Amino acid sequence: MEEKPKNLWKTFVDYNKYQYYVKISTTESEDVDERVVYMEDLEKRKQVYGICGECKEPGTGENWCQPCNAKRLKDDFENWTSGNEIIDEFIQQSQLNAVHYLNYIEWIPFEKFQNITYIAEGGFGKIYSAEWPEGYIYNWDIENQEWHRVHREKYVLKSLKNSSNNISSDFLNEIKSYLHIYLVDIIQCYGITQDSITKEYMMVLYYCGDGNLRNYLNESVVYLDYESKINNLRDIARGLFDIHNAGKVHKDFHSGNILFYGIPYISDLGMCQPANKEQTVKEEGIYGVLPFMAPEVLRGRQYTKEADIYSFGIMMNEFLSEEIPFNDIPHDEFLAFNICKGLRPKISEDIPKLLADLIIKCWDAEKENRPTAKVLFKILDKWNDEIENSKDSKDSEDDEDIENVRDNENNEDCENNKNTKDNENSQKSEIYFQIKECDKIGEKKFKTRSNFENKSKSIQTHPQAIYTSRLINFKNLPKPVNSTDLSAIQINSGVNYNIQSASANLLSKYFY
Repeated sequence: MEEKPKNLWKTFVDYNKYQYYVKISTTESEDVDERVVYMEDLEKRKQVYGICGECKEPGTGENWCQPCNAKRLKDDFENWTSGNEIIDEFIQQSQLNAVHYLNYIEWIPFEKFQNITYIAEGGFGKIYSAEWPEGYIYNWDIENQEWHRVHREKYVLKSLKNSSNNISSDFLNEIKSYLHIYLVDIIQCYGITQDSITKEYMMVLYYCGDGNLRNYLNESVVYLDYESKINNLRDIARGLFDIHNAGKVHKDFHSGNILFYGIPYISDLGMCQPANKEQTVKEEGIYGVLPFMAPEVLRGRQYTKEADIYSFGIMMNEFLSEEIPFNDIPHDEFLAFNICKGLRPKISEDIPKLLADLIIKCWDAEKENRPTAKVLFKILDKWNDEIENSKDSKDSEDDEDIENVRDNENNEDCENNKNTKDNENSQKSEIYFQIKECDKIGEKKFKTRSNFENKSKSIQTHPQAIYTSRLINFKNLPKPVNSTDLSAIQINSGVNYNIQSASANLLSKYFY
């Protein structure tokens, strides 16, 4: 009797150390990412993912064997069709090449969706929520010899305007972006469907119940401290790093495309394209959300990774200050002119100086002065670790102090040791002390609010302040410069720090 195959996969992949699936070697990216596991590195694949219980080869991702699953999926090609040859071929190729469920898609008949509800209309199409009881394929259940599917409460259906007549390259290119970029902090695409009434093709995407970054801030009924915000910014920077590491640029990075469902995700890769692709700005203009667009892009220059970093800086300031950029003025040529002349959103006085300095680095008028996505991720990850370590150190010191007081209240050596530790911590964890000081101010302001009503009700937005992507075309804008007028930038005027020059020193080592 033939022995039944066994599950030999690793039970857990630590995504902070390794990516969930392999990467095909490429020379596109200039940044080395230590988390990457390459397809040809059989030993590392075996160490990280384990081996397939059928072919006994190392996995190509968590609980996934590309050769075995490709054969299974190919055998099923004759059992489905979208009715469109181009889409069928596109999906089939994705399934044959899938090294993990995160870059696998399928054709999903529209009748499989239930309770379809209109949400909104963006710059390029309409968004709906829907239930999909069957759920998406997660992995092959080797012991029961069947696909294991995961059911989520809701999914997003995203249509593309005018896709009913002819499937456009823009539609397929957006899905390609979801498949080609490593997905942890980026919205997942599960497949393609077609509205049975309008005949428009739709992407089936991960649903984020907390809405976009602005919704997340407006609807929060608890104080969002700087520790949680730094953790979230670290995750967003990691997602942008993954986009850039795939040799691409996002091109439409703004707070409306940062979605939350417990944790943040980067969405809307519709304009995502290779970073080294030569582009010419068409006569009619460029697409984007004006407050988030780098000054060189407003002037019609090549869209680069550095332009994404500028957008990250604007988003980061909105997240930390909880103020919408340029919400009280028209988003017109006059604003574009002033952005090129150095105008930037106000930096709140409650933002820790280290974070304020990083924001200013990101939105520097000279793109060469902006940090890379890798540097952004490394800085925020380091600060996140320092905050965790400082908290642990403080807890252990408090316990130790209690014991020491019990043992010997007059022990001067003990007091000297404590002072030494405090001095060491002030040198090592300036970010920890800064966020604690600023949290005191921020939490006090939060508590003095009259009620917990949705903050969006009290925000007065100018009727010509537009936060959806649109066509922008301004001529003869000036060369970008940094403003010499810093009077409008309020940075930590109410906060005292132990080391006034620490911010510049701690940041400088990452940039030079």
